[in-house]
Amino acid sequence: MTSSPGRARWRHAYDEAVATGRVRDPDRTTLSGLELEPVYGPPDETADPRSERIGWPGQFPFTRGLHATGYRGRPWTIRQFAGFGDARQTNERYRMILEAGGGGLSVAFDMPTLMGRDSDDPRSLGEVGHCGVAVDSCADMEVLFDGIDLGAVTTSMTISGPALPIWCMYVVAAERQGVDVSTLNGTCQTDIYKEYLAQKEWIFAPEPHLRLIGDLMEFTSARMPAYKPLSVSGYHIREAGATAAQELAFTLADGFGYVELGLSRGLDVDRFAPGLSFFFDAHIDFFEEIAKFRAARRIWARWMRDRFGATTERAQWLRFHTQTAGVSLTAQQPYNNVVRTAVEAMAAVLGGTSSLHTNALDETLALPTAQSAEIALRTQQVLSEETGLVSVADPLGGSWYVEELTDRLEQQAEAVFAEIERRGERAGGHPIGPVTAGLLSGIEDGWFTAEIAESAFRQQLALEKGERRVVGVNAHTSTVSPELEILRVGPEVEREQCRRLAARRAARDDRAVRDAVAAMVEVARREPGTPDSSLVEPMLAAVRAEATLGEICGALREVWGGYTEPARF
Repeated sequence: MTSSPGRARWRHAYDEAVATGRVRDPDRTTLSGLELEPVYGPPDETADPRSERIGWPGQFPFTRGLHATGYRGRPWTIRQFAGFGDARQTNERYRMILEAGGGGLSVAFDMPTLMGRDSDDPRSLGEVGHCGVAVDSCADMEVLFDGIDLGAVTTSMTISGPALPIWCMYVVAAERQGVDVSTLNGTCQTDIYKEYLAQKEWIFAPEPHLRLIGDLMEFTSARMPAYKPLSVSGYHIREAGATAAQELAFTLADGFGYVELGLSRGLDVDRFAPGLSFFFDAHIDFFEEIAKFRAARRIWARWMRDRFGATTERAQWLRFHTQTAGVSLTAQQPYNNVVRTAVEAMAAVLGGTSSLHTNALDETLALPTAQSAEIALRTQQVLSEETGLVSVADPLGGSWYVEELTDRLEQQAEAVFAEIERRGERAGGHPIGPVTAGLLSGIEDGWFTAEIAESAFRQQLALEKGERRVVGVNAHTSTVSPELEILRVGPEVEREQCRRLAARRAARDDRAVRDAVAAMVEVARREPGTPDSSLVEPMLAAVRAEATLGEICGALREVWGGYTEPARF
């Protein structure tokens, strides 16, 4: 007699989803016609000591996925990351992505925008439009989404330092389209911790940034329930050289810090936690990546329930977007990158990603051409439509190899969490919480960057010694492939962007801009977390008056100062 209470609960949830029309094509077969069950698992789970931590799809601790239906209920969102030149050029690329079957948009900003500076700032010279789109004011945001209904398309914005003013421009652009902003659905990265750990695109010291993030969390929790104000990013940590275990641990620790921030503002964890999402790297070690994603869900669910008191499933869920590993792409034999991207995308899907960006074959050389962007998009569509990956939930669940990797990555991550909290205790704690104390201590003394740098060094050394083989780089180096034609952003983009910016400044009401920015600065001088101290409304007012990104960030720099990373040797 077998005993499988978990399976019974899963079956009930799955049958209910079928009955309510939430399952597409409930009857699935292989290409040869073999009928497939929606999920597979042990006939007697009580006899398998792993069952409690593995579980079933849609059940705590969600190792096998958030939903009983897997991808039969809803496939992952194809969300291609794009941005180059000016807003009009990027708008054309977005339209191409949507018309070709993309399910959501993801905005890449250029370096001046990421640093909170206008295109005509002397420090922006030569960088405008080169690694993403230039956005100086709400007028650019309107052009960026011209003809795209922001009320119908989910939009992700990868920006952290000036996240709040850019988010305000997005909201005002939606207002001007006539969209009810309370219904907006999308994500703003807003993850300042990973900037200090890896990407280095901050504006202020950590504390003012945490204040802005807290203000945004309060606003969206109360007034934009579908919107996710934080996408905690492991992607950039991994791209900087971290191992899979470090990416997992550092990213989730950052997430715990943001949970502490929400709780410190008096927010209900069951209300604000569903607004937290994650962004992971899908690297080339296929099975390790799958295990990483499964461990991440399990760790997050347990911490949310046991440490932070979340009682609802949605507050315990770890939702994540994935991007294939840019650092795995090679300039040598770039057509090999199509294969690497496909393998990494499969790992993300088998790991249960909610949405996915696939890198283009030429991204190690330049911004993607339209053709390479189409190949990247088609890669996802082939995986979704032709391979059977969507037929069975967590098909590798129960694999001795994958489950062992999942357990080991979880153990390594827990050891890192303990070290972070010890560092916070030694630093004297922090009012927001113990994980926050450890994060800020590790940022200030360079512990995180040193850990990542050491891992990056070991990986590079292995490559140079030939212990790690990369096809086209240190193995199988002969090729008949010609050089690629790449996308080039010319200097005329910067000149035209600066010309438009000057024209918009000349046409606006300067008095209204000055008054709105002054009102924002007055609020910025108040104690954070106190009544009438939120900067969201005054910043929205400044954006509506056509204040530029550089003007908003520059005014706040006058209040809070900038930040220079301490020199370390």
